[in-house]
Amino acid sequence: MKTYEACRRDFPSFCYESFSCEEEPEVLRVTYHFDIPGLASFSPAWTFPKPDRAPARPEDDETLRNMLFSLGMVELISYWKIACPPKVIVRAGALTEEQIRWWKKLYFLGLGEFFYTNNIDADSDTFMEICAEGPAFSGTRQAPEKRNGCLIPVGGGKDSACTLELLKKSGLPLKTYMINPRGASLNTVKAAGFTPADRLAAGRTLDARMLELNREGYLNGHTPFSALVAFSSLIVAYLHGLKYIALSNESSANESTVAGSKVNHQYSKSFEFERDFHEYEERHIGSGVYYFSMLRPLSEFQIAEYFSRLTAYHNIFRSCNVGSKKDIWCGHCPKCLFVFLILSPFLSHARLCEIFGTDMLEDPAMLEDFRKLTGLAAEKPFECVGSRDEVNAAICLTIEQMEASGESLPRLLAWYREQPLYAASFPQRHAFERRYDPTHLLPPAFLKILTDECYGGELPCCAD
Repeated sequence: MKTYEACRRDFPSFCYESFSCEEEPEVLRVTYHFDIPGLASFSPAWTFPKPDRAPARPEDDETLRNMLFSLGMVELISYWKIACPPKVIVRAGALTEEQIRWWKKLYFLGLGEFFYTNNIDADSDTFMEICAEGPAFSGTRQAPEKRNGCLIPVGGGKDSACTLELLKKSGLPLKTYMINPRGASLNTVKAAGFTPADRLAAGRTLDARMLELNREGYLNGHTPFSALVAFSSLIVAYLHGLKYIALSNESSANESTVAGSKVNHQYSKSFEFERDFHEYEERHIGSGVYYFSMLRPLSEFQIAEYFSRLTAYHNIFRSCNVGSKKDIWCGHCPKCLFVFLILSPFLSHARLCEIFGTDMLEDPAMLEDFRKLTGLAAEKPFECVGSRDEVNAAICLTIEQMEASGESLPRLLAWYREQPLYAASFPQRHAFERRYDPTHLLPPAFLKILTDECYGGELPCCAD
């Protein structure tokens, strides 16, 4: 394995050289050009669906070029982390000092897991110097036109299914958005009643040389994928004349993965990033598209309760990264275990075993992940999972319900029942049922839909 220090010494610079656009009959193809001098060059590509109306050509639209350039600023981090060069030279476009500070914050916090798992002691000031050498974009800057409708990114899990069902009540034109669609995402939008014409899909292609260098021992790890979703969905919404982008990120994503630190696997799903992105778009892009998360006031616990009523999705939703290529629940990873646990107060144990194809709570091999999810270990799993407190609340409610009905507790729940944490958590088992997080960006009409559906028409008096 290569070391962080050796890579930075051997490869002191990274270059974002340019991006190129090619008009094809149905898609706009964008290729990015990155270089680590002395190591490798990279040319990852994206394709974006074109609208029926003729879009402005990228070379004539300053706003669109700015968005495409910005997506490249996110894409580059996947290639930078191979060797972590201390200097990043940006020749593809211009950046102000304020923008440079914004990007460094995203990179540093978005790579928190990468630094942590690779035992890298990175400093937020010195881990990277960004030197912007590119020209400002020219062309006609499109004034924000009158836009309408909403773009809904869909991953195939329970959260995006909830957003789809909520926004079907909005009366707005809706389009779904997927990156490299897979079975679960396609099945989800189909179950929601969206026609092929309402499905907008982008394609993302990684450069094969990056994967080769990972196999050769160069640095690898987690990057802020949801930032790619943010900037790419902005491009699609802009091209198709949509006003809103409605994400499905919840308040639980704000909790750090490693207790007592800012290391958060879900940083680019957090409200901090959502707010930062929203402000960056307004100040430095100005597309007229409004970006927010429909589920931000809710916790994972509340989302699970709402999803438990959406039975049309129960056999098709998937959130398992291990089984994603086969479109299955693997039944042995921390993400599968979390989803099983957070749904357990709302669906029967037998039904959950049918959905996941196994009883994970009878599997002693899951004990370590169980401990991490409940806070008995300092680290949560590096997955998109809920907060420690709401996992404990869900477990306590499940134990209470199973004991009340005379069911035998499965092995992991019986073990938990004897731990001091059970007694400490039991009084708080109902704490998340009407939790409301007021730190969100929902426009009033969207907040009313959420209030009617999830709070019985009235928000809690005491916002938490």
